[in-house]
Amino acid sequence: MNSNEPLTLYALNNMVRCTLNDAMPSRYWVTGELSEVRETTAGHCYIELVQRNEATGELVAKARGTIWARTYALLRPYFVEETGQNFVAGLKILVQVSVDFHELYGFALDVCDIEPAFTVGDMERRRRQIIKRLEDEGVIGLNKELPFPMLPQRVAVISSPTAAGYDDFCDQLAANAYGFVFYTHLFPSPMQGAKVEEGIIAALGSIARNLDLWDVVVIIRGGGATSDLSCFDTYDLANNCAQFPLPIITGIGHHRDDTLLDIVAHTRVKTPTAAAELLVHAMAAQAAYIETMRRDIADAVRNAIAASGRHLHTLMQRLPVATALLMQRHSHRLDLWKQQVEAASPKRILAMGYSITTCNGKVVRSVKEIRQDATIVTHLADGEFTSRVYDE
Repeated sequence: MNSNEPLTLYALNNMVRCTLNDAMPSRYWVTGELSEVRETTAGHCYIELVQRNEATGELVAKARGTIWARTYALLRPYFVEETGQNFVAGLKILVQVSVDFHELYGFALDVCDIEPAFTVGDMERRRRQIIKRLEDEGVIGLNKELPFPMLPQRVAVISSPTAAGYDDFCDQLAANAYGFVFYTHLFPSPMQGAKVEEGIIAALGSIARNLDLWDVVVIIRGGGATSDLSCFDTYDLANNCAQFPLPIITGIGHHRDDTLLDIVAHTRVKTPTAAAELLVHAMAAQAAYIETMRRDIADAVRNAIAASGRHLHTLMQRLPVATALLMQRHSHRLDLWKQQVEAASPKRILAMGYSITTCNGKVVRSVKEIRQDATIVTHLADGEFTSRVYDE
């Protein structure tokens, strides 16, 4: 062919296809990030793989890929089972591909196999990076350090309003065997898909605006595929929950390793029903404590009354002895007073040779008190005599 003769586009593309087929006849294992995943009604899956500069995040390579329906029907369930993650954009994957160039559709990769372990490793690496970041920032354990409320009756619930798990949670609280009353309010949020992070953070913001109305926050999902749990493994969601000022309980219905949301929450349980049981048991424990205190106080009062009764009985038994001692002391004191009175009595004075003179019934203490012709009486120890006073 004359090199100066122009080629048709088809002819050029055909040359490229033949050249690629000759130069790259084998299959190759290729790593990349899924930037787009599109499933068709025919069962095919069209993807876009990209590579970014690790330092700047800028795209350095991009290629379209196709997983034909027959292959995709085998690879997708295998990938989900092994990774616990849906085949969605944002994942890093390791795929085996053959290089294809079509005259009409251009360059593409035909995906024929996938290695889930690579994706699991990358997911775990990202989880560890987030955990380390939360640890370095000193926030990872903040929510766990909050005291759990003694009576967790006012419950702010973050869930999808259509989730079966939400109904199970409310039914479990309402039917508790103790008859405890709980006050719940739903703050709706998607519980699967790309909007989970945004929805839960918005719900937490609404709760925070009326913080005094709530004792605890419960985030529940219930149901849903295990492969949808990657939406709970983001830094922003974990950071918001870790620093939230109320204890957070998670019950998002899974049995594999904890999500980042579970790791930073105050308490993690497996299901919404278990979350309700946790609240009921907390109330029951407090009720039992109050009942124990009531019995202890009643016993203490009864014991105090019994002790006082015994003391009073002892005092009553001792009363006759105490009375006798008291009478003896007072009798001795009366004897002393009697001796003092007797020592100062007129009879004793008269017996000593003294006399007492009275005039008109009054004791005469001075001669000035006696008038002319007065009659006086002289009292002696053994009698008395009367005299008349004359002035010489």
